[in-house]
Amino acid sequence: MAVEVENPYAVAVAQFDEAAERLGLSQAMRAILRKPKRELTVNFPVRMDNGDVEMFTGYRVQHNINRGPAKGGIRFSPEVSLDEVRALAMWMTWKCAVVGIPFGGAKGGVICDPHKLSRAELERLTRRYATEISILIGPDSDIPAPDMNTNPQIMGWIMDTYSMHQGYSVPAVITGKPLAIGGSEGRLEATARGVQVVTREAMKDMGMNPEDSVVVVQGFGNVGSITARLLHEIGCKVVGLSDINGAVYNSNGIDVHRALRYSKEHGTLKGLPETEPLTNSELLELPCDVLVPAALENQLTGRNASRVKARLIIEAANGPTTPDADHIFNDRGIIVVPDILANAGGVTVSYFEWVQDLQRFFWAENEINNRLESIMERSYQAVRLKSLEQEVNLRMGAYLLAVARVAEATEIRGVYP
Repeated sequence: MAVEVENPYAVAVAQFDEAAERLGLSQAMRAILRKPKRELTVNFPVRMDNGDVEMFTGYRVQHNINRGPAKGGIRFSPEVSLDEVRALAMWMTWKCAVVGIPFGGAKGGVICDPHKLSRAELERLTRRYATEISILIGPDSDIPAPDMNTNPQIMGWIMDTYSMHQGYSVPAVITGKPLAIGGSEGRLEATARGVQVVTREAMKDMGMNPEDSVVVVQGFGNVGSITARLLHEIGCKVVGLSDINGAVYNSNGIDVHRALRYSKEHGTLKGLPETEPLTNSELLELPCDVLVPAALENQLTGRNASRVKARLIIEAANGPTTPDADHIFNDRGIIVVPDILANAGGVTVSYFEWVQDLQRFFWAENEINNRLESIMERSYQAVRLKSLEQEVNLRMGAYLLAVARVAEATEIRGVYP
């Protein structure tokens, strides 16, 4: 996989700096918004099934909480680093602001390989990490959610752990939970549904017809697999898919429903009938109309951007495009719908879940999907309008909107004391 090792936090700060410059923000405001508000590093022991005790390191970073409680996922991965978590927390601040929901940005992570842990070990690790970060999280202060390698069950354990400390159930402390304990209808598909809405709107603007469009999706986790299915369902021809083991390709189109069944049965897309194998790098350079990177950061870089053949890139993952690649796409006239807009469907429905938990009053799935669609459409149009007004690309349009909203809240609140 062609990965340019670029510090994600440096990328996030560079993107912010460019927006701050265009907005003419004061030096004081830039200094405030560049830095995370809080960073917690925790080192904690977990008893393994064989009786040994292993130490793990985890993080929780709150970037900015001037527009509301902090909000952001928790990832379990061997690749987790403090700078990655800082970058993701900053992106969450802008993401919440761009779709106009009253949250600030946060992120969390534990350095571990969850695939090498038994279910019991994973539960003990999750509960201990939840206890360590419980000094920061809460329904009014910081509401975590699932991210890479975490799921509704893990959110359930965190909710239960926090509730045990309080002595009563606090469903609103976390989102992405199972329905049985206060989760929301539509949450599992929310990020992908948001991706589908902005893809459809961007295609409309570019005069592209879904039925005549060829799509490649990188990543076949929750977001990538559901995005592929939803785009397939509106008529797009999905020709390339990939997961952690590599990519598969069929120029005549892949039956996404079949791919989903195959992946569930075999735990991989490798060997999917009627497809040929490719590397992840080759997948990104396939001839297509729409490319959806839904895997990791730093996938589209200065090294491969000149060979990307898509006309439209929809960032379902966080930070898949480096600034170098962005400039190349700009020069080549390739439209990029940025992560802070494209994948904001997840945090939008997380917001709906939090509101439902606080009210103890739940909405039907069609109501949730309709509200999500309306917010995503409105946000896409606002970003597009801003980019046309300022004669900038969609990423900068999104940043100008989001940073201005956070700066305004910060200005109004003032500097304490």
